[in-house]
Amino acid sequence: MTHDHSDRLGGIALSVVRIVVSFMFMLHGVAALFGVLGAPYAVPLFAWPSWWAGIIQFVGGGLVLLGLFTRPAALVCSGAMAYAYFSVHQPRGLLPIQNAGVPAALYAWFFLLIAALGAGPFALDALLRRVPHTPEHAARSD
Repeated sequence: MTHDHSDRLGGIALSVVRIVVSFMFMLHGVAALFGVLGAPYAVPLFAWPSWWAGIIQFVGGGLVLLGLFTRPAALVCSGAMAYAYFSVHQPRGLLPIQNAGVPAALYAWFFLLIAALGAGPFALDALLRRVPHTPEHAARSD
């Protein structure tokens, strides 16, 4: 019984961390794309890589926040942050604390963890798994 309780608590913790981290990540995309939340301007349309990073942050962060297509969305978000770290931050210094890359590194690892573990119980992915996919259910919805 203790093991079942800790599994359930772990799933709840995973969902809460997924929601909080993806919300903060999504705010970066909102700031970049719309020039709000302290951003001095909106990134120009299709500007490489800033606009594309903003799209990944906004759309990918939103999908992970909702827990919809969580694993692939989290993997894309993780890859985008790894790219940002190695292309922008790492050339400035060896360690994340030296090159201002701590947020990018943390986001990359958090999203990799979410991609590996899944969304947790409070996610649209979990809800969609519970919907019956039987032929008679499909016939009734037509």
